[in-house]
Amino acid sequence: MRHTRRGYLLLSFAALTAATLTALAYWPGLMSWDPVRQYGEALSGDIDDWHPPAMQWVWRQLIRIHPGPAPMLLMELALYWGGLTVLAGTAWQRRRRGLAWALLACGLWPLGLALTGMILKDCLMTGALLVATGLLACHGGVPSRVLAAGMLVFAATLRFNAFTACLPLLMSLLPRHWWSSWPRLLGTGLIATMALMAAMPVANRLIGAKPSRVELSLVIFDLGGITEHAGVSVFPEELEVSDPVRVNYRCYRPNKWDSYSDWVDPECPLGFTAWNENVDPLRIRPYPFLARAVLAHPIAYAAHRLHHFAINTRLLPLSDEIERPVPNKAAPNPWGFHVTPNPVMRTLDALAIGTAHTPLGWPIVFIGLALGVLVASWGLPGARLIAPVALSSLFYGSGYLVLSVAAELRYHLWTELAALIATALLVDELKIDNRRRLACAFVPASLAALAGVIARALA
Repeated sequence: MRHTRRGYLLLSFAALTAATLTALAYWPGLMSWDPVRQYGEALSGDIDDWHPPAMQWVWRQLIRIHPGPAPMLLMELALYWGGLTVLAGTAWQRRRRGLAWALLACGLWPLGLALTGMILKDCLMTGALLVATGLLACHGGVPSRVLAAGMLVFAATLRFNAFTACLPLLMSLLPRHWWSSWPRLLGTGLIATMALMAAMPVANRLIGAKPSRVELSLVIFDLGGITEHAGVSVFPEELEVSDPVRVNYRCYRPNKWDSYSDWVDPECPLGFTAWNENVDPLRIRPYPFLARAVLAHPIAYAAHRLHHFAINTRLLPLSDEIERPVPNKAAPNPWGFHVTPNPVMRTLDALAIGTAHTPLGWPIVFIGLALGVLVASWGLPGARLIAPVALSSLFYGSGYLVLSVAAELRYHLWTELAALIATALLVDELKIDNRRRLACAFVPASLAALAGVIARALA
């Protein structure tokens, strides 16, 4: 008992030190364009669903304690390092000290250290997933499992594609006999997926968020990609654009959808504003319309999606002039919130930037790592925890093949962190007794890294 208490104290102190380091570096929390808009909605209570209303609602409650980004920053850090501490503490309790420190050290990944100093839904989602993972590792009773499930549902309200990360963890929380056979696995998995996908719209409805038609970003981006690769327009005729293929050629960018948005100047005639002004939403429903375009031009759609995915996961290089790996200054805002540059911030930023330009920062490498770890853990006693964490990383990272409209590296914070956690668990499980299996776990990641290096050499 004394051993366990001492371990938790040591791990908690280390986690608190790391959290304090990030907080001091980015105090009171770096706010880019998205959180600036979210904070304005949290203040006014006039919330729409362009950004996750659940985050605005939580922020609105935190404002009652203290205004500004600081409470949200502290909440992000508490979830992030708290989840890692619970996970590491469980390993310590089982007298696996090396694993405990390795799991806690995963939080020191440069991308995580830098991003958790920023107010981002990705960090909040990652923190919720970490807490759920820590509780899953505890093998606790019903209250622990209910809390873990609650954290997963909360995470699912923060990104429209978060269900891909939540599903494997939620399935592992359920009684084993619910998924002990293939029919039960498929049935339970389908119900769990539907429940997680419903979390965001249900939360939006309960909060009273106004619809912003945010779904058009994915639809218009994919229609633009199909048009670009097929050479024929798949946009609605109601847009009344002369030579839409030529117009789309000027608008389309494979890395993100912003060129079709209403904040660019000049606006694309095929973009968000034109669609809202000319396309009847009752006659042309966005997702069914996109589905028909995909079925009519599957090869063009695949080419568009694969190209974007390669950029998104950094299989292909993305210039810092287009998308900086991590922000380093706050967006202009009417409240004057900003981060004062300091040596610690510059150090964390430099580490994140440096890592992002190597295979150690490319999401495609971590997707490969998650796949390798998943295969290598097959049949091991520890697979009960390793497999869902690896699957969560794999599903979430791979989901950007279809569910993505931009290529910011922050999207892959959970992809990379979960892959690292699963790897630490696998290495401890195998130690040096099965070097061949351990080596095989790194094959997909090595191939992904090699492909990325070759792509950059040929660029």
